[in-house]
Amino acid sequence: MSAELYPLQFDAILKERIWGGEKLKTILNKPITSKITGESWELSTVEGDVSVVANGAYKGKALTELINEFPNEILGTAVYKRFGNQFPLLFKYLDAREDLSIQVHPNDELAKARHNSFGKTEMWYVMQADADARIIVGFKEDSSREEYLENLNNKTLTNILDGIKAKPGDVFFLETGTVHAIGAGLVIAEIQQTSDITYRLYDFDRKDAQGNTRELHVDLALDAINYKKVDTYKEYSKEQNQSNTVVDCPYFTTNFIPLEGEKQVAGSGLSFTVFMCIEGSFELEYNGVSNKYIQGDTVLVPAGLKNYNLKGKASVLEIYIS
Repeated sequence: MSAELYPLQFDAILKERIWGGEKLKTILNKPITSKITGESWELSTVEGDVSVVANGAYKGKALTELINEFPNEILGTAVYKRFGNQFPLLFKYLDAREDLSIQVHPNDELAKARHNSFGKTEMWYVMQADADARIIVGFKEDSSREEYLENLNNKTLTNILDGIKAKPGDVFFLETGTVHAIGAGLVIAEIQQTSDITYRLYDFDRKDAQGNTRELHVDLALDAINYKKVDTYKEYSKEQNQSNTVVDCPYFTTNFIPLEGEKQVAGSGLSFTVFMCIEGSFELEYNGVSNKYIQGDTVLVPAGLKNYNLKGKASVLEIYIS
């Protein structure tokens, strides 16, 4: 090993979106220059959007290069055994100045057959919400392909979808097949499988600056949609300085840590851990070196780092694969 591994941060991959705004800068300190920045990809190995290390001895090196060089040490022995050299998750912050399109993601089987990709199970943590900001998560009641198509064609799709008011701290877990949309006025932390496959169902007939509408994927979506009513809202504990489980699924485990002082972490070596600073600030101390993280920061702790401390006053999401 040419240099010892350490907690890794990455340059933000910023994405302009028709629905984006400026809160990624004003709230999360991202270096945006556009007034329609919708996404900051914090940690990605999606082809064409591979994260680059921003700190330390490996600054400027792509995450994929590091994984190829140190697969077990970065990913963890269990993750490497299951996924090989693939980094299986994608981490983002999103700013919705306007409503996102109504969309759905395919499961692993469909995504593999059609796109040679993972499916896209994901979760949202609401960081900031304007008054009356809402999200769409599935159908109000069990539906059917026929009812869905009728309402889609009549532009009344929102009548049969479940719109929920969202507030800071809310968590929604979206299994593949769940029709969904992030509403205007929300800043969200998103954790998902490594996939950029989205089937857009309806985009409110809006046009971009050039007068173009965005492509819809109505036919592809028909076999991907779960037409049953689903429960996506996650209740979770908030015990201080503890890892409170929020989501535990085959693709990732996410814990909520209300940090007030200090928390010791003893890694197993089985999986990497990612921390997203949702509010406040904290320091991560490893091997006598301390690094500080503020709201909007994301840090990847390689699996080879076994014992470290978190210190500060912050709300932190802790993510790994179990």
